[in-house]
Amino acid sequence: MAATAEQISPWLKGRSFASLREEFDRNGYLIFERVLAPDRVAEIRAALAPHLARDLLGRNDFEGTKTNRVYALLAKSPVFAELAIHPLALAFVEAELGDSCLLSAMLAINLHPGETVQPWHFDDGGVKIPRPRPALGISTFWAIDDTTEQNGATEIIPGSHLWDGQYIEGAVKPAHFTNEAEHDEGNRTDAIKLIMPSGSLAITKGTLWHRGGANRSDRPRLIITPQYCVGWVRQLENMALAVPADLASQLPERARELIGYSIHPPFMGYVDGVHPRRLLRTH
Repeated sequence: MAATAEQISPWLKGRSFASLREEFDRNGYLIFERVLAPDRVAEIRAALAPHLARDLLGRNDFEGTKTNRVYALLAKSPVFAELAIHPLALAFVEAELGDSCLLSAMLAINLHPGETVQPWHFDDGGVKIPRPRPALGISTFWAIDDTTEQNGATEIIPGSHLWDGQYIEGAVKPAHFTNEAEHDEGNRTDAIKLIMPSGSLAITKGTLWHRGGANRSDRPRLIITPQYCVGWVRQLENMALAVPADLASQLPERARELIGYSIHPPFMGYVDGVHPRRLLRTH
């Protein structure tokens, strides 16, 4: 069900949704401060704690060798489904990608002190359709910790969602996934950092160039990033396997639709000729 104007109005600060969409189309990103109440942030942090305690670090320069990444969050705790279907995020996601959009990935990213910058990339780059083109994905970033100048706030290049297929210095290469690439800072004067207090939400177009920042502080920096795609693009994470059917059946209806128990018209996504929701025993 699409988000309503009444649901999202508290976060628009008197602005119209249309004007914010115009800004989104122009700059490729939006920031909404303090969307989540502190008690909700604490609940999310507590749900993540046992998974972060495993201290599994990234395997390459892209994941970050001093970064914890917790994948398949919808299989970890129902509290994360509320982020995936938050009405403010979904209002912009559905306006851009359509109601048949899917949740492509949803993970927590915890940067430890000493982590270096990520390679520049854009999140719908797996779709090999030449740029410039409309975004085929939307990424959202929920700040669980404050994201600051020093602790690795995500860096973006405003307006870069409109660029063609040009290569930029420090862009991701296959060698970044095998630890064979030399580290290239790729610093740019046109980049800014998504500095936000805890509980805030940033939304970016899937074609916007960005990267995780370097953590030069003495504390970790934790965010959660639900990422969405149009209904006809393959999801980054195989949600049907990541979220077993018995867990999927307990999720809110919109969350089930987003992980793939839905149809992209007229019938993309069917199972044995029927709607996939018929496979779930829902309550």
